[in-house]
Amino acid sequence: MSQNESLSRPDGESPGEEAVAPPAPARLLLVDDEPGLRTAVQAYLEDEGFDVSTANDGEEGWTAAQELIPDLVISDVMMPRLDGYGLLKRLRADERLGGTPVIFLTAKGMTADRIEGFQAGVDDYIPKPFDPDELVARVRNVVRRQERLLAEAARYADADIGQMALQITEIRSLLQQTGARKSVTPASHSFTPREASVLQLVAEGLMNKEIARRLETSIRNVEKYVSRLFTKTGTTSRTELVRYALENGLVD
Repeated sequence: MSQNESLSRPDGESPGEEAVAPPAPARLLLVDDEPGLRTAVQAYLEDEGFDVSTANDGEEGWTAAQELIPDLVISDVMMPRLDGYGLLKRLRADERLGGTPVIFLTAKGMTADRIEGFQAGVDDYIPKPFDPDELVARVRNVVRRQERLLAEAARYADADIGQMALQITEIRSLLQQTGARKSVTPASHSFTPREASVLQLVAEGLMNKEIARRLETSIRNVEKYVSRLFTKTGTTSRTELVRYALENGLVD
């Protein structure tokens, strides 16, 4: 046996290759006040490779969601203390959890409930009683859709962050040369504290993924704040927004 062969790894990898860790399973939070259903659904989803935590009602689900930051919430609609709509409202209003996908479990044929839920921001419905295979298929679909959105945001950031940073440097240099910087405070534009924070980070060249991580919020929320900044400043692109902010002294 040659020296190179004797150094080969038992798992078949070459010495210069590093093992790639498998992706972590999606974290699911199941919220339902029926113990039997909750136990059965948890066991089935765990058998399919998901990491599943449970809660007895909306209040307990809300507490668990804040601690776990799940990838997906599956919630019954009718529950004591806090129902599915109340839980969904809290999730959508929260900085860190606002972009978390939510699937409702609901009684079959409740069309009005489904419409209300979609209007409130639910991502999908599964009518009771449901087929376990359909449940898994819908869960996988929502999880994959969320993963694609995050991956697309990451690719956008990687492709544009260098160009954006160069543009910001050029804008700052031009303004220093011309002395075009005005004295305007953020308050005159009615920015919220979070909008002002997002504006500062955009001006530093950070893209949505990095801003979300820095502010411990979701990419969806960052997109919402950037959109509001466009509206309030009358701009239509990040470059225009940065130029406007620098010219008016809205950022450092």
